[in-house]
Amino acid sequence: MLPREDLLKSAENREEIARIIDLAEQAIKNWDVILTDFLSPPVLIEVQQIFGRLTEIQLLSFGGYPQAERQRLAISRSEIPLDLSQIQLTLFDIAGNFLFDPANHRDFLGAILATGIVREKVGDILVLGERGAQVFVVPEIADFLQSNLTQVRSVPVKINPLDLTDLKVNPPQKKELTTVEASMRLDAIASAGFGMSRSKMADLISSADVRVNWKDITQPSYNVKSGDLISVRGKGRLQIGEVAITKKERYRIQLTRFK
Repeated sequence: MLPREDLLKSAENREEIARIIDLAEQAIKNWDVILTDFLSPPVLIEVQQIFGRLTEIQLLSFGGYPQAERQRLAISRSEIPLDLSQIQLTLFDIAGNFLFDPANHRDFLGAILATGIVREKVGDILVLGERGAQVFVVPEIADFLQSNLTQVRSVPVKINPLDLTDLKVNPPQKKELTTVEASMRLDAIASAGFGMSRSKMADLISSADVRVNWKDITQPSYNVKSGDLISVRGKGRLQIGEVAITKKERYRIQLTRFK
């Protein structure tokens, strides 16, 4: 069996990691491919870090498209081949006329959870403006969702299954930029990357609207590093690239902003 206590020793998402250890042990014992529900980005990153050093199991994650935030994880013994077709997903179109009562991501998620479905069964929700949204779910709740989700905000909706080829995902727009800063403080770099004042960014950080590598960071003075991913609610994401020290001992930072 797996070294449970050693794996859990430094885990931040201890409860979720413990459940995944149980599934991994099941996969080893039964020589089977076991699927998790949808994992949030912080849990997924931690799982890959913790389990990556184990040789007896292998992992494969997928959320329906390359940029998916929430993904299911397939777990198997290292001897069993894994491919994306084994990660079962159902894609639905939530169709309605939202022209006069626009709905955002939170509205669609709230309506889904109000039916009694738990968050772990729901993947990414892609809002399509006045047309509605598309949503990934685990297949076992598909019939229930189709029967019970009838309204989002004040808008009646119809739920129709889709093929993955019908997924409406626009490739992320990105912009490369360079900034020179006196430090690697989060508020300084994020304000430069997102083109807003440092005080405004500090307020967003303090309000828990900013995450670094999918973890909530509420301290503007938090130091970031090359490779970190900064996300700001409603603004997009910022990848920190190469960092160099100038002759005046300041930091020249390459940034990639995704919208």
